[in-house]
Formats: sequence, C-alpha cells, structure tokens
Amino acid sequence: MKAPSTFQVLDWLWSSGQLSQSDIDELPGLGIDAVINLALPTSSNALPGEAEMITNKGICYFQIPVEWEHPEIDQLRIFFNLLDSFKGKKVWVHCALNMRVSAFIYLYRKLRMHEDEASASYPMKHIWQPNEVWQAFIQSAEKAY
Repeated sequence: MKAPSTFQVLDWLWSSGQLSQSDIDELPGLGIDAVINLALPTSSNALPGEAEMITNKGICYFQIPVEWEHPEIDQLRIFFNLLDSFKGKKVWVHCALNMRVSAFIYLYRKLRMHEDEASASYPMKHIWQPNEVWQAFIQSAEKAY
C-alpha cells in the first residue's frame, strides 16, 4: 500500500490517507469487505470514480463527508454504526491524510470498545495532535457517549 499514513489498527481494521487506484487493486488480496471514506468528494486529492472502482471489486463502499472545520456527532454515530455492522469483517477507513479517520477511530476504540487511552490513541498519536476544532469535537463526543 502506498496510501499516506497507512496503519493496520487492529486485525480487522486499517486506516490511511487517500487511496490510489493501485491501493484499491490490493484491497481484495487483504480480504477487505468494506471501505469507509470520511473525506469530501471535493478534497484536493480525491480519487475520481473511487466508489465505482471499489464496488467493482465486490467491496462495500460508504462515504461520510466530514468537513475538516465542522465534524459532527451525527457523522460519528453513522461511523460507529457502520463499524459495528461489519463486526467479524475487514474494514479499511480513509480520508485525505488519515487525520479525520484517526480521530474517529480513536473515539470508536475509546467509547465503543472501552480501550484505555494508550491503546485507543493508536494510530492518532503517530499522525497528529488534534487542533482546537478536533479537540472540541472529541470532548463533545465523550460527553455524548
């Protein structure tokens, strides 16, 4: 995989920045059942036709377009529900640079899986330190759950 900031988070969960055509070609070999994209379709590095490329490989595709400056708790709920619905399956989650995704995965691991801070913060702590907008979003999510 050549996607930026690629991490195998758990045995069933991977995260990364924007996938390329060659990355998508590798997904079936990894046994990926679903791809969740948190980037906007208008992101500067968005891959035109990504949904079709992925679904043509027999992989489920979901896009939750999370605005960088305005992440929403409802989007996090949709994300949590999607991950829950794919229990026992392999899921790849990406956005433009794996910043949005790493924050969403952090919250899933902490609030849904009840992992400790050190475990839950992987891979977010290796990618970035959330800015004020994202710190506020994380705090809102912690209050909502």
